Amino acid sequence: MAYYYTNVWSAAVLGFFILFIVSRVTFSEAQKVPGIYVFGDSLVDVGNNNYFTTVVRVNHPHNGIDFPDHKPTGRFSNGKVTADFLAEKVGLPTSPPYLSLTNMLNKNNASFLSGISFASGAAGILDITNKDLAISMNKQVKYYTTSVYEEVVQQLGASEALNHLSKSLFYIVIGNNDIMKYFDRLPVTQQPQEFVDSMILTLKQQLKQLYNYGGRKFVIAGSGPIGCIPLQRHKNNKTLECKQDVNSACLMYNEGLKSMSQELKSELKDINYSYFDTYNFFSNLIQKPVSYGFAEVKVACCGVVDAIDVKHLCRRTSSYCSDRSNYLFWDPYHPSEAASRIVADAVFDDPLQYSFPFNVEQLIAL
Repeated sequence: MAYYYTNVWSAAVLGFFILFIVSRVTFSEAQKVPGIYVFGDSLVDVGNNNYFTTVVRVNHPHNGIDFPDHKPTGRFSNGKVTADFLAEKVGLPTSPPYLSLTNMLNKNNASFLSGISFASGAAGILDITNKDLAISMNKQVKYYTTSVYEEVVQQLGASEALNHLSKSLFYIVIGNNDIMKYFDRLPVTQQPQEFVDSMILTLKQQLKQLYNYGGRKFVIAGSGPIGCIPLQRHKNNKTLECKQDVNSACLMYNEGLKSMSQELKSELKDINYSYFDTYNFFSNLIQKPVSYGFAEVKVACCGVVDAIDVKHLCRRTSSYCSDRSNYLFWDPYHPSEAASRIVADAVFDDPLQYSFPFNVEQLIAL
């Protein structure tokens, strides 16, 4: 009898460990990275602006109409944004808004380990951009270095925390609002190239701070052709043509961003990055919309552009299109969920036509 029970016990233990190992393998295959830490503006904001006083907020219909529960979430979209889709690609839940979790600090909350989003609608690289309306990039980085990093260290220990963060993705989507505000303030004393240089210099220091606190794998999105968003097209004497002066500044910024990324690679040990050429990818969407399933690329699905004011985001009283998947833009500023899905697919495994020097899938494998 003793022998029988010993064998039964051994078999049970062996079965448990086999099940444990199989579950670990399945888990590791599904979850490609430990976490995603998101920094940026409304293109990747998943609700931070809902948690402080600002007019740049979209927690009302018809935003979120195509989200799973059909309710507004604080996303500047009819549904999901690229941060959601990228998380899906790597087998993680969407990184939650930092401000929704601040009351959970120092409570061993596991949410901090799979990633956090610091992104804020209207945010810029420079503190002066939309001051008091958004969480600036400087403040986003500070939230990470002073709160979240310490939380990860507390939960995992210093050595394991650095290992965890070095394998996580740091997703950066910022700079669009700085460029738009530059043109809103014209005339200014700085020339476009001088202004863009100040953006790049500031962002470089911000990325270095993230590196100093564990970041090693960066996904850096260039500016899109924001002279072609519906709001900017309207400014061009209502011809619906793109604003080429704005687009020229976007290209200047992108060139600086690529050069700065290469500099960081040469200056910092073990850092790697994937730069995504949002400008040319989006330009291709605009020039060949039918190839991507779009019928309208100049006019927004929801919201009107009859004044330069944030109130002309999609509102409860706005009319909206019924065929949202046919529209490249959800509102006068932001892409539709359909567009964000296509962009995220390209960011993840684009065959290097728009990604440099790696796409995200390759970056993860390093």
